[in-house]
Amino acid sequence: MNYPDSVRFLYSLGNEIKTAKYGLERIHTLLEALGHPERLPRLVHVAGTNGKGSTCAMIESGLRAAGLRTGLFTSPHLVEPTERIRVNGSPVAADRFAAAFDAVHACAEELLDRGAIDLHPTYFETVTAMAFLLFQQFEIETAVFEVGLGGRLDATNVVEPELCVITPIDFDHEALLGKSLEAIAGEKAGILKPGVPVVFAAQRPEAQATLDRRANELGVPVTNAAEKWHADDVNCHARGCKFTLRDGRTVRVECPLPGAHQLANAIVAVAALDQLHVATPSIELGIAGTRWPGRLEVVSKSPEVIVDGAHNPSGARALADYIGCFYRGRRVVMIYGAMRDKAVAEMAGILFPCADEVIATAPNQSRAVDPETIRELTDHPNLTTALNLAEALEIAWRAPSNPVIFITGSLFLVGEALALLNG
Repeated sequence: MNYPDSVRFLYSLGNEIKTAKYGLERIHTLLEALGHPERLPRLVHVAGTNGKGSTCAMIESGLRAAGLRTGLFTSPHLVEPTERIRVNGSPVAADRFAAAFDAVHACAEELLDRGAIDLHPTYFETVTAMAFLLFQQFEIETAVFEVGLGGRLDATNVVEPELCVITPIDFDHEALLGKSLEAIAGEKAGILKPGVPVVFAAQRPEAQATLDRRANELGVPVTNAAEKWHADDVNCHARGCKFTLRDGRTVRVECPLPGAHQLANAIVAVAALDQLHVATPSIELGIAGTRWPGRLEVVSKSPEVIVDGAHNPSGARALADYIGCFYRGRRVVMIYGAMRDKAVAEMAGILFPCADEVIATAPNQSRAVDPETIRELTDHPNLTTALNLAEALEIAWRAPSNPVIFITGSLFLVGEALALLNG
C-alpha cells in the first residue's frame, strides 16, 4: 500500500485505546514471525502518566548529541502517524512507514490464515511492530520507547531494556488501569525487569510504595532522580527553564520546554542519561536542543496562540499553574475540547477559572464530548460554544484587549490546531 492507504487501514482498526487487546500474546507471536526485530542492541523503556513523552524526547536528544544513531517511539501523534517513529530526531519518511506497514500487515495476514492469532493486530500493536522493524532496518544504536497505556500489558513491554524510567504517576484511564494510585502504579511497574536499573521520578507516597515494593522483589537497582540530583539556581520563564544540577558532577541545564513541571522531567532525563553513561556536554547540548510539539507550544505570535495537550487533571493543574505564573494580568481566552473518557468536569474546574472567556468545542472525533455538555458542567460566566475548532478560533480572534488564546483539553484538538494554524 502507499502511505495514505496504510494510514486509512490503521484507522480502520479502530480507536487504539478502545480496541486495545490487553495482553502480550498476539504481539509476541507477530514479532516472532517477523524475526524478532524488538531485539535491538540498546533500549530505554519509559512508562508513567504525565511527562513521559517529554522525558523520552529529552533522553533521545541527549543520546543523539552523544553521537549515537537514535530511534524514538511515542504516541499519540498530533498530525501524521509518521511522528510516532523517529530516526535521529526526524519522523520516518512516508514511503518507509508504508513499507513497514506492508511487511507487518502481510505477516499478520499469514498468521491469521493459519490460525496463529485470533484477530489482526490492533492499531497500536501494528505501529509498535513497525517501529521495531524500522529501527532494525536503520541499524539504530539506542532506541527510546514510550509505553502507550499502562505498562504491564502494553504492546511495548516485549523488550529487554538497558534502562527503565517511570515518570510521575497520576489518575488516567482508570477503567483499564484501576481506580487507585496503587493499582495504576502496579500496572506501570510492570515494565520493570529483574536486575535492570530504573530511574523513578518523584511520586506520590502511595505510588512510590508500590514501585519500591516491585523493584525490591525483582532486585532492581533504583535511582530516585529528585533525591540524587539537586537543583540550584532555578530560573523558570515562559519559554523554558534554566538550572544547575549537582551530584558529584555539575550539569547546567537549559530546558526549552515551558512549564515548571518540565523541570522535574528534565531532572529525570538527566538521571537517565547519567545511567546510560552520557557525558555532561552531551547531556547539556541534548536537553537544550529538545523539541516536543503540542505542549505549551506557541503557534502564533499575533495574536498569541498557545496549544497544550492537558488531557488529564494533572496536566490541567500544570497548565493552570503556567497561566497563573506567566499570564497573570493578560486577558485569557481558552478553547477547550475533550474526550468522553476523560475527567472533563474536574479538568474544567481546574482550567476554566484561569480564563476570562471559554469557548467549548469538540475535536473531530467520535468520542468527543459535545460542547453543550461542557457548558452544563460549569458555571463559568463567559462561556460560549462552537461546533468545531475553526469556528472557535473565529470567535477567539474577535475577543477584545489582545488576548492570549490557549487551545487545550485534548491532544486531538491540539493536532487539529497545529494542522490548521501551521498550514
